[in-house]
Amino acid sequence: MKTLVIAEKPDMGRTIAAVIEPKAANKRTYIEGSDYIITWAIGHLIELAEPDKYDEKYKKWRFEHLPIIPDEFKLLPNPRTKDQLKVIKEVAKQCDKIVNACDAGREGQHIFSLIQRHLKLKQPVKRLWISDLTAETIRSGFQQLKDGSDFDNLTRAARARSEADWIIGMNGSRAFTTKHNVLLSVGRVQTPVLALIYDRQKLIEDFSSLKFYEVEAFFTQEQTEYRGLWQGERITDPAKAEGIAAKVKGKPARIASYEVKDTKEYPFKLYDLTLLQRESNAKLGFSAKKTLDVAQALYEKHKVISYPRTNSNYVTEQNIPEMHKTLSALQGTAYDEWVRQANRNLVHKNNKAICNPAKVEDHHAILPTGKRANGLSADEQKVYDLIVRRFLSQFYPAAEYKVHTVLTEVEKETFKTTVKELLQLGWKVLYPESKKDGKRAKAKDDKGKEEDEAEEEETSEPFSLNASLGAHCRDAAAKEKETQPPKAFTEGTLLKAMESAGKQIEDEELRDAMKDSGLGTPATRAATIERLKHVGYVTMQGKRITLTPKGRTAVELIRAAGVELLTSPEMTGQWERRLNEISRGQASDETFMRNVKKFATLIVDKVRVQNRAARTAFEGDEPAGKAGGRAGAGKTRRSAKASGTDGAAAGKAPGARAAAGTAARGNGAQAGSADSARSGAAGGRAGQAPVRETAGAEGQASARGSRTAAGPGAPAAAKPADGPRVVGACPRPGCGGTIFMGKKGYGCSHYKTGCTFVIWKESFGRSLTDAQVKALLEKGKTAKLKLERQGGEEVSARLVLADPSTGRLETEE
Repeated sequence: MKTLVIAEKPDMGRTIAAVIEPKAANKRTYIEGSDYIITWAIGHLIELAEPDKYDEKYKKWRFEHLPIIPDEFKLLPNPRTKDQLKVIKEVAKQCDKIVNACDAGREGQHIFSLIQRHLKLKQPVKRLWISDLTAETIRSGFQQLKDGSDFDNLTRAARARSEADWIIGMNGSRAFTTKHNVLLSVGRVQTPVLALIYDRQKLIEDFSSLKFYEVEAFFTQEQTEYRGLWQGERITDPAKAEGIAAKVKGKPARIASYEVKDTKEYPFKLYDLTLLQRESNAKLGFSAKKTLDVAQALYEKHKVISYPRTNSNYVTEQNIPEMHKTLSALQGTAYDEWVRQANRNLVHKNNKAICNPAKVEDHHAILPTGKRANGLSADEQKVYDLIVRRFLSQFYPAAEYKVHTVLTEVEKETFKTTVKELLQLGWKVLYPESKKDGKRAKAKDDKGKEEDEAEEEETSEPFSLNASLGAHCRDAAAKEKETQPPKAFTEGTLLKAMESAGKQIEDEELRDAMKDSGLGTPATRAATIERLKHVGYVTMQGKRITLTPKGRTAVELIRAAGVELLTSPEMTGQWERRLNEISRGQASDETFMRNVKKFATLIVDKVRVQNRAARTAFEGDEPAGKAGGRAGAGKTRRSAKASGTDGAAAGKAPGARAAAGTAARGNGAQAGSADSARSGAAGGRAGQAPVRETAGAEGQASARGSRTAAGPGAPAAAKPADGPRVVGACPRPGCGGTIFMGKKGYGCSHYKTGCTFVIWKESFGRSLTDAQVKALLEKGKTAKLKLERQGGEEVSARLVLADPSTGRLETEE
């Protein structure tokens, strides 16, 4: 009999077949050769069943039916791909051995496991575990197939993630949705990520800016000119700052201290998926999801990079020869000049910045393969370029600098100067745009906080002083500055926070240690962010992620219910660590699931005694019951089911399922982990098909929930995208209305009864944000902004609410 090979997708199956059975016959849904039959899944062929498959009563969302905790989870074929499942069942009868060739990761393992369980396949299983899809790697992988039993722990972890996400998502979403009569998506990973955004936005809104003053002086010594900053306690009195500047200007100075230190900057680490997504967001403006999609295409379609869903920045000893082969393969390409200048002696097994087997689990860092990159789209070329440059930088020496630290005294006042003199570009030759000649960069202390008084200048020009000679202060001036609030999250900075479960960790070694306990996994974080957008919890303002009124209310309701753990990044990070321990055989999946079930019951008990939220808390959303069977918006329908898992409210009710789904899914994405997303049946169909790693359980519920959102029973989904966004109370005396975002401005809900208050969105040359309008409503003014007055004059000033009755604004410097 033959050996059945089950790949994860048709393209992957055909690629494998071309290597192991080049003369095989293509039967459309499978490929048959003399020794092998190669077929494939199409994503998730199996799903976790929704609640109504356990009991018809769950078709309607009712609080009294909670918690929903199946004794044994039911598996159902995905209706869209059931024909392919039948193909696998039939060809399996002709085979006495099976090779699991699904993606080499938790999610791929889960997809195969669900097929195996549902079809009750009894043949012995071997595992193909490879990191790229080049012919050489596939051939080598089949020569070194592993026993399927070696991955039993990984299977248990994937299953636990999927089922946990379903339980938390379904019960959390249904509980909060039915209690408050508004579709609320809750998920194991989605919700703590939303809480991170909420907490950051609160810090920004509550921030009070403080004026302070710096004194900078400009010195000369023979032919050398340099700049120094006054050292001392922060100055808040402008007269004192002006006095110091006047005191030292034009006076002789002496070099009190002059230190020169040689320093090196080594190449950045190779990419893991999260780091690639962060840099693509910062440099290219790509969303996390877009970067994942592009990287997946480079891996699956073009086969020019290794497996992208990795959490490692290192390689093993076996990868070192491959890296040298890839370097040679890049000769004659657009990178030829850099290849010829590369130093091959720098990449070897003893270079622990590159080769560290202890930090490589399932997959090594993302690397280019030896295959020529032809026919790439513009976006694919940009991401490929990031990966190739990072790879090439490992073959280059460190950048070398001399750091000059000078303390100059004038009239008993001390000024500090730090000059970073470039000696050798080293690997930075690959990044011409990174040359910051003459630009100043804020130095950071070991806590990563800016030191306003310690600015650093970088230059490629020679710099030197003679400490025994005097200097002259040719000029000095006081500069007004303001303390700045924390920055709003971008997708890149949010990914960094998710990786460390919200902890601000700058030390790279500590960050590595946190990777097992972050929020979600590299493969699911993008889907989590997309989910938050999809359910109307966040919106994008340029690159910045902004919380919507619905997202704000959701976090506040969850915390008020007494289930703060649902919003705790640290706790969710610990769950993620436990799942990783299960995959290594270091923890029990049964114990983990018992705790999950207890937590779901706790959520329901806490919400049961919570007071229903005021309807005004959701004025930005469509009232429950009016959204219709489609759960708010067509898109949400799909999501709901998937969400079941993470956000789990997957009921058949239109909104309900969607909500749950949403929640489930949102979280699912992460929860399921890369794998999770696809994970289990659940994630497989998750609402947004493109979001591959939506979330194991979470993903599943969602996907399904969404699809089924049309059923009756649950509150209808709200329309996060279409309803007006409420930003605060109307400040007009005696009005009592609320201010919401209209098409061109922020107006009052009592406009029909005569309230004329309005703040135009386009004011003073800029488009106002919800947070800025909220500051005007609550504090009467904004922080300093770059504004444009009549006539085109640009100024840095605050907007002030000059007339609370009409919304008239003025500027204040």
